[in-house]
Amino acid sequence: MTTSTKFWDKIAEKYSKQPIADEASYQKKLKVTQDYFKPNMEVLELGCGTGGTAIIHAPYVKHIRAIDISANMIAIAKSKAEEQDIDNVTFEQLTIEELEAEANTYDVVLGLSILHLLENKEEAIAKVYQMLKPGGIFVTSTACIGDSMSWFKLIAPIGKALGFFPLVRVFTTQHLIESLTDGGFAIDYQWQPGKNKAVFIVAKKTESDE
Repeated sequence: MTTSTKFWDKIAEKYSKQPIADEASYQKKLKVTQDYFKPNMEVLELGCGTGGTAIIHAPYVKHIRAIDISANMIAIAKSKAEEQDIDNVTFEQLTIEELEAEANTYDVVLGLSILHLLENKEEAIAKVYQMLKPGGIFVTSTACIGDSMSWFKLIAPIGKALGFFPLVRVFTTQHLIESLTDGGFAIDYQWQPGKNKAVFIVAKKTESDE
């Protein structure tokens, strides 16, 4: 079990009870995402946490496969879905590296508050691109800490080693956009609710790989 997995397992129960920090921004992101949905769509969510977003989106699509590294988070997510009679979301305890899916499988991939927590976001972006169908959508919300706190990269390894927080990567918004476009995506929508807030991006896979 990695340090990050232990961290998220430890805080899962507390995390599930915390209110949304910025409800208005969250609701806008939900609405923008749902505008891309169609009833026959297959969706994948990376880093689903305790399942709240997947459950909200469930009525708008055919099926959602939602994964997270934390077994405790997934257990809470499954309980929430059962309580709300949601039967078209499959929750799995799985890392992105362990995730297996055939090319051109999903219509939409959600990566919300996850890219800055990965060892190698470029590898994850490449995997998402492969799994998406031509014209598919990658929805991300990412803390681009490098825009305002580039010094954080100096203390992040120490905090992780002491168990104060999980793995955190420090990069700028521009770097994130470059990673997405270098990975073959076109930016379809970009929004940031305020300074030092997470950057919300909807990126589109090209219609074909030719």
